[in-house]
Amino acid sequence: MLTLHTADLLLPGPGRAPLPGGAVLVDGDGIARVGPYEELGAAFAHARVRRWPGVLTPGLLVRGADELLERTYYPDDPYETTELGTDPISGAEALADLKLTESRRGNSARRATQKLLARGVVAVAGRLTVPAVRTAVVRSGLTVLGPLPYGAPPSLDPLAGLTAAEDAFHGLLEAGAPARFAVFAAADARDLLEQGATGCVATVIGGRLLHRRR
Repeated sequence: MLTLHTADLLLPGPGRAPLPGGAVLVDGDGIARVGPYEELGAAFAHARVRRWPGVLTPGLLVRGADELLERTYYPDDPYETTELGTDPISGAEALADLKLTESRRGNSARRATQKLLARGVVAVAGRLTVPAVRTAVVRSGLTVLGPLPYGAPPSLDPLAGLTAAEDAFHGLLEAGAPARFAVFAAADARDLLEQGATGCVATVIGGRLLHRRR
């Protein structure tokens, strides 16, 4: 089934001009066309239409995934938060006190991937060495890349510490590319950077809607 995703503003990616009222036509797990909604809507009148507020961008990339997913523990809410609190736990001593099994590490990573999807993340970069963690990430739909350099401390919000939102984009929105993008409740790229990724409205990976703000 063809699906036409459209938003107030389309940001195709680095080096590409913003497109007001732009749309992405998804066919299966790939992007078939990108262009003005009026043009694509008329040409593909039978396509299902999803209208989103804000900006539609390539999905985001998080660096330092090994730090975020293997050396940070995310308490299980509500079962562990009374004892451990709600904040992520990091640091070698604190993690050693938890006496984590591989299964608990995998479940923690699964909770973290849900947080990443809710921030428009479609790919993570880092060296994941715990099998249960890697399995949780792959099953979530996120792409796993090798380690990449990063200047700021790793964050679940890939926009944190950046000077341009496009620096966090993973790929381009263009015909033939994977259907892997996100929508944010922002007016433009500058507003997106100021607000951060927590304003994510929807995340699409492989043509599937894996996160939608309720």
